[in-house]
Amino acid sequence: MMDRLRAWLTEEQRELSGDRDTLQLAVAALLMEAAQVDGALGERERAAVQRLLERKFRLSAEASQALAAIGERQAERSAQLFGFTRTINERVAPERRVELIEMLWEVAYADGVLDPLEDAMLRQVGGLIDVADPQRGAARRRVLKRLGIVEDS
Repeated sequence: MMDRLRAWLTEEQRELSGDRDTLQLAVAALLMEAAQVDGALGERERAAVQRLLERKFRLSAEASQALAAIGERQAERSAQLFGFTRTINERVAPERRVELIEMLWEVAYADGVLDPLEDAMLRQVGGLIDVADPQRGAARRRVLKRLGIVEDS
């Protein structure tokens, strides 16, 4: 147990140092891609991205806003998710990648509606970062519960 705790703390420190800018940019770009994949980037999605970046990377409101703007530009320039997900795979332990999936679900549901394009993107990212469908689904249910959204059956 202590070894797992130490490994987790070491991983957290590695994420927050060294390659931090590259990791932060990859996460920001993926979040902004999720926010705009349905063709409508609203204020609720933008605010969700900024809040998630602020919380994940312990940034100020101004820094998270700037990072989100850079992530948005990167997402617009990139035709593929692979470069961003490769960074995630290189810098985030496999057991911690589901946290990114939860962040993406929060952005997808920021407007209260899941668009089929958002769902497809989450499935694709999950595959690229080795988060299996059952884990992705569990992450979705946790986010729905946290956001107080009742899912249609």
